[in-house]
Amino acid sequence: QVQLVESGGGLVQPGGSLRLSCAASGNILRINDMGWYRQAPGKQRDLVATITSGGSTNYADSVKGRFTISRDNAKNTVYLQMNTLKPEDTAVYYCNANVVSYSTYYAVNYWGKGTLVTVSS
Repeated sequence: QVQLVESGGGLVQPGGSLRLSCAASGNILRINDMGWYRQAPGKQRDLVATITSGGSTNYADSVKGRFTISRDNAKNTVYLQMNTLKPEDTAVYYCNANVVSYSTYYAVNYWGKGTLVTVSS
């Protein structure tokens, strides 16, 4: 079994910064892509950013230049540095990882439970 646990959410003023972390644990053989998604109230869950095991990144247009995704493969952890936050960034942020475990030996997508980010003055 694989678990993803997010941390780092909270309340921040517009223009401020937050750093989210997501640690994967369990009987992990290999982690492929990792990413962050977000879901605002009444809206669908949307991609924020993804990163491959080799470090290639992809961002939603709405966060390019403000958010940076990174990962520490030794710690099975992915980060999201969020700068110049706007009220429209308010959402629950979910971590996602494509993981090959010793249980299955094939890739499975896992999700964290989410962490709330609120941008408000």
